[in-house]
Amino acid sequence: MTPTMRAVVLDAPGPPEALNIRDLPIPTPQPGEVLIKVAAFGLNRSELHTRLGLATGVTFPRVLGIEATGTVAACPGGEFGVGQQVATMMGGMGRTFDGGYAEYTCVPAGQVVPFTSGLDWATLGAVPEMLQTANGSLTIGLDAQPGQSILIRGGTSSVGMATAVLAKRLGLTVLSTTRNPGKAEALTVIGVDHVLIDDGRVAEQVRAILPDGVDTALELIGTPTLPDTRSSTVLLTPSVSRAQSTVGRSGWPRSIAAPTGGFT
Repeated sequence: MTPTMRAVVLDAPGPPEALNIRDLPIPTPQPGEVLIKVAAFGLNRSELHTRLGLATGVTFPRVLGIEATGTVAACPGGEFGVGQQVATMMGGMGRTFDGGYAEYTCVPAGQVVPFTSGLDWATLGAVPEMLQTANGSLTIGLDAQPGQSILIRGGTSSVGMATAVLAKRLGLTVLSTTRNPGKAEALTVIGVDHVLIDDGRVAEQVRAILPDGVDTALELIGTPTLPDTRSSTVLLTPSVSRAQSTVGRSGWPRSIAAPTGGFT
């Protein structure tokens, strides 16, 4: 009898009721693949898009989930030892092959990240995609450098707080916003240099601290605050040599990043 696992399956786009818990065969990994016993997984807007039929390249039925954490259950190629704590994310998970909403998931070895941690699984399960987005925003999106300054708009979000911690480690001066004064201390505790109470217009507050504006900005709220965030940054003109080098593939100035689904 084939061993089975429980998984959340989406047969076709639909309402939340379209998600069904079902018994499925435990995947059999091939060389170059890793079978992970899932201990926890994060919930992402990407899965909502898939359920609503807005994601591209998805085939059904599908086990959703673009990330997971757990331990190695089997690894025919020997890349990882059985029992090793690992995280995995993206790379087609939950879209082109079954993802993390299951007791086991089978993924390419190249997208498995080993780690050792004593944190509880509920905490670890929230880390992979969130941390990847924060790190990608700083490195790929902004090309942030030691000694620069950054404005994090939406600073008390999980991505915002992770970005603040990484930015401080990188040697940046961090300005971070919150719309709730009661959350200001949480930002100070993680090392934010300047906490700004966001009333929809923070550019004046930023320039009161840094008259020329911040070097970089991470916009995590959305289009309503984007113009004000742009007004908070250093203004580049064609005569500034950095102007062309800070333009990314989208044509946006590299001084601002507005992630929509993580950097891969």
